[in-house]
Amino acid sequence: MSNIIYRDGTGVKQITSSVARRVREARMIGKALKSSRHPILVHIVPVRRCNLSCTYCNEYDDFSKPVQTSEMLSRIDRLAELGTAAVHLSGGEPLLHPDLDTIVHRIREHGMLAGVLTNGYLLNIQRIKRLNQAGLDHLQISVDNVNPDDVSKKSLKVLEPKLRWLAQYAQFDVNINSVLGSAVRNPKDALAVTRCAEALGFKSTVGIIHDHSGQLGPLSPDQKQIYDEIVNAAEKKFSDFVHYSKFQNNLAQGLPNEWQCHAGSRYLYVCEDGLVHYCSQQRGHPGIPLHRYTAEDLDREYSTVKSCASFCTVGCVHRVAVIDEFRENPRHALTQFFPDGLPRSVRILKWLFLPKPDGRQTAFSGLAAKLFRLR
Repeated sequence: MSNIIYRDGTGVKQITSSVARRVREARMIGKALKSSRHPILVHIVPVRRCNLSCTYCNEYDDFSKPVQTSEMLSRIDRLAELGTAAVHLSGGEPLLHPDLDTIVHRIREHGMLAGVLTNGYLLNIQRIKRLNQAGLDHLQISVDNVNPDDVSKKSLKVLEPKLRWLAQYAQFDVNINSVLGSAVRNPKDALAVTRCAEALGFKSTVGIIHDHSGQLGPLSPDQKQIYDEIVNAAEKKFSDFVHYSKFQNNLAQGLPNEWQCHAGSRYLYVCEDGLVHYCSQQRGHPGIPLHRYTAEDLDREYSTVKSCASFCTVGCVHRVAVIDEFRENPRHALTQFFPDGLPRSVRILKWLFLPKPDGRQTAFSGLAAKLFRLR
């Protein structure tokens, strides 16, 4: 990309918004570590229609009308009643909903973190400023290639001006997700996307494209090499813990994961019809209307075994499971996340805040609980 405009993190609004968001994120994780009886993350669909037709995607159509705003607000209210910590608007293409800003604002009114997953095509400067005003916390764009092809039009060539506008005007966090998998024609494009995101000051992740059931086969040797280069280039920080890569590392090699999926409990997918599903790839299970979803449903699905879990690629479900792994056995979870040894910053935090091996609390753990309103 030429004439890159670097993300300006020096403005007072950017700094204050970022600090406030980090505190709320810490509270979200703290609440999740304290209790397993509420959803951590919910993806909800305000409109199934999409303005694109990527051939690998099974989550859109080209005709559906947006969910009525009053109904969307009612669903957001219900998620708040269930104790939900974060709500991300997906689709389809959520920016096609005429009142998306109102929905984002309602999420924030309830104290929940608000996110949008978009293809980015409909972004402009005014739209970005409106999302700032609504209080958006996170926005993710998947960029599939450098140049558009018959598989995907979500390319750097097309989205370059949108990314520049985000770098200059967005007061929310932006994550650029590159992809690898059988549908990707030029795997090296993922490296170009990652480098572009980093140059603009954005967070970056890499995903593995799944099939219609959320499963996949191993990456080719060339793709695995690129995947390793992207993942290993980023320095692991304690704040990245919820982006646990163990799942994708195994999947990239064609290896199953042994874990307890908490979809339907800690993670919910609410479709345009207002039904609760395990995830976008397991629609129909359990298929209960959100307004009838109760704490008993959350408790049941927390321990329900999902047959699709071993080769599941739905990263959001993995991330919330990691939080519960840490809640149930924090020392073992840290060892798994940092197999080559804990970074100094993590060792300090572990010493300050984790209970001793014999179960004794530290003075700082009590202070942290009070600071993040966990008591």
